[in-house]
Amino acid sequence: MTIPDKAVATGGVLAATCLSTLVVNANTSAVSILLPAISEDTGTSVDTLQWAVTGYSLVGAAVIVTAGSLGDVFGRRRVFQLGLLLFVVSCVLIALSTTGGMVIAGRAVQGAAGSTILACGLSLLSVASSGAEQLRSVSLWGAAAAVGAAAGPLLGGVLVDSTGWQGLFWIDAGVAVVCMVLTYFKVAESRDPNRSRSIDFGGAVLVALTLSPLVLALSKGGDWGWVSFGTVACLAVAIGSGFGFVAVERRVAVPLLDLALLRNRILVGSTIAILIGAGTINGLMYLLSLYFQNPQALGFSPLEAGLATLPATAGLVAIAPLVPRLAAKLGGRQVVGLGFLITAAGFAVIGFTQSSWQYLAFLLPLVAIAVGMGMSNGPASSAATASVSADEVGAASGVSNMARYVGAAVATALAATIYSTVIANRTASGHPEPDALAAGLAAASWVMAVFSIAGVLMAVVMGRHRAAQGTVHDAAASAAAVSHTLPTSAAAER
Repeated sequence: MTIPDKAVATGGVLAATCLSTLVVNANTSAVSILLPAISEDTGTSVDTLQWAVTGYSLVGAAVIVTAGSLGDVFGRRRVFQLGLLLFVVSCVLIALSTTGGMVIAGRAVQGAAGSTILACGLSLLSVASSGAEQLRSVSLWGAAAAVGAAAGPLLGGVLVDSTGWQGLFWIDAGVAVVCMVLTYFKVAESRDPNRSRSIDFGGAVLVALTLSPLVLALSKGGDWGWVSFGTVACLAVAIGSGFGFVAVERRVAVPLLDLALLRNRILVGSTIAILIGAGTINGLMYLLSLYFQNPQALGFSPLEAGLATLPATAGLVAIAPLVPRLAAKLGGRQVVGLGFLITAAGFAVIGFTQSSWQYLAFLLPLVAIAVGMGMSNGPASSAATASVSADEVGAASGVSNMARYVGAAVATALAATIYSTVIANRTASGHPEPDALAAGLAAASWVMAVFSIAGVLMAVVMGRHRAAQGTVHDAAASAAAVSHTLPTSAAAER
């Protein structure tokens, strides 16, 4: 192959993978803004539509590592194309939905599609080039992921006001089709010939069987009763499936999770920190999207709500590229701990929410949460891949990426339950609805603050580790850490 041909081929892979990750991350972060409009159109309560968010994350957690394995064995381009096709199907299903159940089902399919696109797209990009060109390509992929995550809520707000909530999914379907065409003509097939053809489907199923009843218990425990048969049964299934997962992982040839990695204190601490960070930011976005748009609270339009949440999304991405240099000077765990402290302070301020608060009262704590999240996300992701040997970097990335989905699903379900339960209890006690809404947001925010303090403890657990050097690639990896773990210069030092 001539150099010009190779350049064209690499450009095709870069275009297809960056465009696809941008649209997947924008779609993921936009959906919470759409929920009130979907609720009004389908007649489904927002509490039920919470499963459109948590269901996406649950399926994503179960699929993301398996999708990468399928690509290695059966062809990365083939599985990437399958992910894009599923994404198109899910977008069409959701856009045509007339019931909340159809939306939730479509989002579950979209969770599998999105995680497949991210896992196989990055693999395709990594094998298409090497050296400095590979670093550049992966950095651009990371930047696209960050931009998508930041732009999603604003894009969702714009589209709800101009096209209806369905417009987001029609546009996303069209972009995914463009990516399929680009991939067909410009991306070469690749596999890992040295990898075992064994796929841990059992592990993926058991991840879903562990998380789904756990999230169901968190979502319905307040209605059923926390010691009711339904809640206890869900928790029993989750615990049993968790033990089953461990048993399966000890026996399969290529496990979804190498249990030996759990003896690595730095990896465990950083992974839990990633889980907490992903959980709290997703829980926050879910709550604020509802509170800002509720007529009894701030009464914002979807576009206004998208603009109002911009400090928490764009701010997080904007601060992240500056963090690697700070971590190189102060130490990664110090920056992670400080970031979680700032985040906890931001949540604590929102914990004092009153019904009389206007938007400006939320602005400073939102900025604090964004800065804190940006400070903790990047160094924690860097530590996850820097703490293992070169041949374990992919496994460590997979573990931390799964943790993001798990954190998003569990924390969103918990935040939604606290929010709705407090509102119902206050309303039943005769409190005005605006006061009940403010109390629900405040209670959920205090729980997010406690989780953030637990993140500080994880920084202690991580201990001393190598920090990234602060290169351009490190900056892109830090920005992308809101949705995906990329290896940094700290991993390359091993």
